[in-house]
Amino acid sequence: MKRNAFLTSSLVLSLLWGTLLLFAGACDSQPVKSQQATTSIYATKTPHPDGTGKVYLGREIAHVMSAAGGRWLERDTRQEEENVNLAIQKLNLQPNSVVADVGAGTGYYTFRLAPLVPQGKVYAVEVQDAFVSALEARKKELGLANVTVVKGSALSPNLPENSLDLAIMVDVYHEQAYPREMLQALHRALKPTGKLLLLEYRAEDTTVPIKELHKMSVAQANKELAANGFTLYRQENFLPIQHFLLYEKRQK
Repeated sequence: MKRNAFLTSSLVLSLLWGTLLLFAGACDSQPVKSQQATTSIYATKTPHPDGTGKVYLGREIAHVMSAAGGRWLERDTRQEEENVNLAIQKLNLQPNSVVADVGAGTGYYTFRLAPLVPQGKVYAVEVQDAFVSALEARKKELGLANVTVVKGSALSPNLPENSLDLAIMVDVYHEQAYPREMLQALHRALKPTGKLLLLEYRAEDTTVPIKELHKMSVAQANKELAANGFTLYRQENFLPIQHFLLYEKRQK
């Protein structure tokens, strides 16, 4: 809520305004402190049809794909279109690696990663209850004891600090409502040598058949990650329509 620039100095109106602020803070799903901390970081604009109207470092944040899009995540053509197997192979996971699949959705990546880290763990992080339930059911069906489903929030993946060897966000980062807070929370959750992988549809390629706000350029990704303590560690161009961008914590 933005404070009206023309507020009167009348005591009565000031008291009423204070009451309204308290009421709004009590009703908001995010703590008032968090809202205040992010007010100056994000700008607003007239929303694009696929966007929220909220802008971070020059980029409008896209709408989140709802759980109704789960079928698209599990489409039969996904391997052919994105070469998921190659992307996973290039992660160079160790048997004891601890990985977080942030924005796991249906678990398309989660349940392909889990068998590769038998002595490790995969955190499947989701904010949508329908996806959380689906992940729990699939984990039980597959009998994967090394998968832990985590209910995240818009501000944090809710993971232990200094616990991750790798965090991945597959076509997810551009939808984060609070990218700054999420990146900083992931920075804390990563071990000193931990890495963060973004797979994002290539904005530089107009032939990639994905909506504009659901793609990202390397330059934009680098700008946002650099602002939150990350440095590009490795960039690969082997995927058909996605960037493979691996980041490390900036060395102090």
